[in-house]
Order: sequence, then structure tokens, then C-alpha cells
Amino acid sequence: MEKLPAVYILASKRNGTLYIGVTSNLIKRVWQHKQKFIDGFAEKYNAVLLVYYELHGGMDAAITSEKVIKKWNRDWKIRLIEKENPYWHDLWDKINT
Repeated sequence: MEKLPAVYILASKRNGTLYIGVTSNLIKRVWQHKQKFIDGFAEKYNAVLLVYYELHGGMDAAITSEKVIKKWNRDWKIRLIEKENPYWHDLWDKINT
């Protein structure tokens, strides 16, 4: 999973602030967010819970998906999260095994 392109959503808490990102290394990127090594929106709003991710076969597909999801309204984003993760559990342990 480390080198697979992915779109991910971080949250500050359930129904809290959402951050949508894209990366070629999901484990490394989420770890960086959790350690607050990445300055910006996610750090400012303490969005460190990995509540959703989707893996892609290539970076182009991941970037396209990220752009689409970012344009969605908040309700659609919440439905996307809750379809796979209804209780907004932090998925960090799932990817970091």
C-alpha cells in the first residue's frame, strides 16, 4: 500500500473539519499529518484522523478523483465517508500494519 496513489480524507473529529488530499505514499503522508510536519489547513484545524481513503492505479486517476471530491458539497463528502466508515474511526491502524 505504501507506494500506491491514494485520495484520502482527514477529519478533526466526527462531522468536524475535513481535509482532502492526494498522495503516492498514503502511510508516509498520513504519518506526516499526524506528526504535524505539514504546515497548512490540516494542521491549522487539527485534521489528523484518517476517516476515508481510496487507492488508485496511477497518480493521474488519484488526482482526478481528488479534484472531483473537493468540488462536492459537504453532505456528499460525509455520505462517502460514512458509506465505508460509519463511525468515523481513525483508519491509521488499518493502513499501518
